[in-house]
Amino acid sequence: MSIKPSILDQKVVADTAIFRVESQKLKFSNGVERTYERLVPKGKHAGAVMIVAINDDNEVMLIREYSAGTESYELSLPKGLVEHGETIFDAANRELKEEIGFGAENIEFLTEMTVSPGYMSYRLQVVIATGLYPERLEGDEPEPIEVVPTDMNLAIEYANGNEITEARAVAALYMTRELFRNRGDSDQEESFF
Repeated sequence: MSIKPSILDQKVVADTAIFRVESQKLKFSNGVERTYERLVPKGKHAGAVMIVAINDDNEVMLIREYSAGTESYELSLPKGLVEHGETIFDAANRELKEEIGFGAENIEFLTEMTVSPGYMSYRLQVVIATGLYPERLEGDEPEPIEVVPTDMNLAIEYANGNEITEARAVAALYMTRELFRNRGDSDQEESFF
């Protein structure tokens, strides 16, 4: 088993409204020293959650919203920060109400994901939400989010093409489909396969 490197020095090298960049000087077990930079969480949140919400018609509730990183409107899954004091399930339900106008009676954990773990310390919890009911909360989005209820097979086609490009959403869709396939959930099977 590998031995974790020792942290010789650690400091904040950039601090913006939403990002904090930290520099770490590390010493590895073989004596090699190297300095790395990474993005670390900032603000009053305890991680993030992404939701695969499935309505009573077995449609996945996709959203289309503007993404500054790609400078385009992207099709993806609802997601958001987990506030301090919230569980991932509370945060998922709140985000659903803010982004798609529905709450969920059932929310189950699917997986935890990272993105670029060599440079980012962020972790994302992915959940599946079912038993949707209408309820809207005001969110912090600058404009209304377009809600796109989509058959799972079509969502997978979108993930195979260029409609859904966010890797976390692609993985979550495939994992959800596989979970329902392995469970033999007859209600989901009719729509998903």
